[in-house]
Amino acid sequence: MIQPEINNFGDLKKTGHVRKNVKEEIRDNLKKFIAQKQSPFNTILGYEHTVIPDVERALLSRHNILFLGLRGQAKTRMAREMINLLDEWIPVITGSEINDDPFAPVSLYARKMLEEKGDNTSISWLHRSQRYGEKLATPDVSVADLIGDIDPIKAANMRLSFADEQALHYGIIPRSHRGIFVINELPDLQARIQVSLFNILQEGDIQIRGFKLRLPLDILFIFTANPEDYTNRGSIVTPLKDRIESQIITHYPKTVEISQAITAQEADILPEQLQRVEVPEMCRILIEQLAMEARKSEFVDQKSGVSARLTISAYENLVSTAELRALRSGEKSTMVRIADFIGVVPSITGKIELVYEGEQEGPLNVAYRLLGLATRSLFGQYFPDPQSFKKGKDPQKAKAKPSPYQPIVDWFGKGNDLLILQDETDASYLAHLYKVDGLYAAVKQFYPNADEAQAGLLMEFLLHGLSEFSMISKKGVEKGGYAFGDMLGSMLNMTLGENDDEDF
Repeated sequence: MIQPEINNFGDLKKTGHVRKNVKEEIRDNLKKFIAQKQSPFNTILGYEHTVIPDVERALLSRHNILFLGLRGQAKTRMAREMINLLDEWIPVITGSEINDDPFAPVSLYARKMLEEKGDNTSISWLHRSQRYGEKLATPDVSVADLIGDIDPIKAANMRLSFADEQALHYGIIPRSHRGIFVINELPDLQARIQVSLFNILQEGDIQIRGFKLRLPLDILFIFTANPEDYTNRGSIVTPLKDRIESQIITHYPKTVEISQAITAQEADILPEQLQRVEVPEMCRILIEQLAMEARKSEFVDQKSGVSARLTISAYENLVSTAELRALRSGEKSTMVRIADFIGVVPSITGKIELVYEGEQEGPLNVAYRLLGLATRSLFGQYFPDPQSFKKGKDPQKAKAKPSPYQPIVDWFGKGNDLLILQDETDASYLAHLYKVDGLYAAVKQFYPNADEAQAGLLMEFLLHGLSEFSMISKKGVEKGGYAFGDMLGSMLNMTLGENDDEDF
């Protein structure tokens, strides 16, 4: 839409322009979205039946909102998406610091301008993208930052008394007049600073120093908070929380599919990476399963949460790990392997908070343990559970089909080992996998139509899965990669102290 050409108050009145406050404006525009069966929250996934309906009810009620949830739950993203509910352009008095409405001026500057020029008062048009203000609450934030204070330099330059309203410097909240203002991490704001917000939320006005000043501000306030902050860094004072009409609880993706869609939307993968690296569906799911395991791990602080940023950065690292291998080997294209998940470890260790037991294990060991749990959880979606082939006391189970994994286990039981290095070429990678008796046959039994590259990935995944079920051994090697071997032999070596490589 082109910016309106009307540039004075008189012409604006002739158009029949109707003044609305910001909450009414948002309510009316939301009703239009709902009538058209559209959502203003285009980039928010997984909240369609939970958080978004709560937000819509709050906005229809013209409420200020507090988003309460763990880190990485799109709280700030939700607030920023509300810009879509503002009118594209609104008229303001030219030169006003706080976006004065010509029909309802609140600042001394705007009132004087209308008194002096009347219908000839100059009008400018403010785009909705400029009507959004945001402040991260930190312990050093002051009342002057948020509300305002006397500006001695301004007073000196204009030869004003400190008692003159024109000597005031408006804070970020008055400058967000007629818009949306967000305070992130509200509990980090000192209690005495939180008190300064009482009047704004209840009466809609502000107080600066000793001025007898009343500015009826028109703002939709959005606050975000992490429940962890309530005990670790601060709290929301009760009278302030009481003045925020709607508190909305956010959550992590409830399914792997939603988490996968969020990762695909947010991951920053270059076109040249997409051309060189193919990421199989299995590996995409394994990334998400990794986060799911972390969110229920006994080693991870669940009060802190596991951000969606873990899967996003892990996915980017996974692609870059495969790309690095292809660049070193000179291959024009490659497919992500299970061994490439070594490259996502830095994305895990930097994004999980460990409890005491986790600290004892160490972040690196916890990361590899989460990778193992994710592999085990995903294994059942691609291959039969190895435990289902064990003979039990039931005579019917004793007659069950032989395990398709037994030839693989037997091959390692004969003293054979398999080393898969991270930087191997695709040809060398496949050649090593084909050496294992029964491995290719087991994959073809369940995936007869898999091509060579797909079969290779499935063979590698099968080995990792069998190691998680303690049917074969797996250990990391210094050069980057894994060594697979006989489970019993590995246990004996560890007992005798012959295991030189550190077991992940």
